[in-house]
Amino acid sequence: MMEIGEIMRLSPVIPVLIIHDPAQARPVGEALVRGGLRVLEVTLRTPAALDVIRELRGIDGAVVGAGTVLTEKQLDDALSAGAEFAVSPGMTAPLATAAITRGIPYLPGIATAGEIMRGFELGLRHFKFFPAEAAGGRAALKALSAPFGDARFCRPEV
Repeated sequence: MMEIGEIMRLSPVIPVLIIHDPAQARPVGEALVRGGLRVLEVTLRTPAALDVIRELRGIDGAVVGAGTVLTEKQLDDALSAGAEFAVSPGMTAPLATAAITRGIPYLPGIATAGEIMRGFELGLRHFKFFPAEAAGGRAALKALSAPFGDARFCRPEV
């Protein structure tokens, strides 16, 4: 299994997919992979999300993950559906520990220095700066990056 840093480097952008109909997943995923976007994040915000992950996993060259993972149960469901990585909008110790224990590449959301420090205590070094604009945008990310030279950040684009 790849590390989260490797996954982050596979695509210049990680599309966040909110697909309500699993039948639409494969054509969308294939088009994205053909266009060079191999990493696909499916948000767990729709009832169809787990089926969408299953559909996308069949695309050659795609690396499919679950986004908006909020609980350990959602993490387990995503793993069962074939997710290869997990992204959460925030970081709790139970969820981060579950991801680490299960060995799934994990990208937790952070917005403060304290959250980064808690992630470091758990051995994490890759984070999603979220909600980026509400938390101060590029200036805040630059300020947070200074004392945490070992941290790597993914920042959502609007």
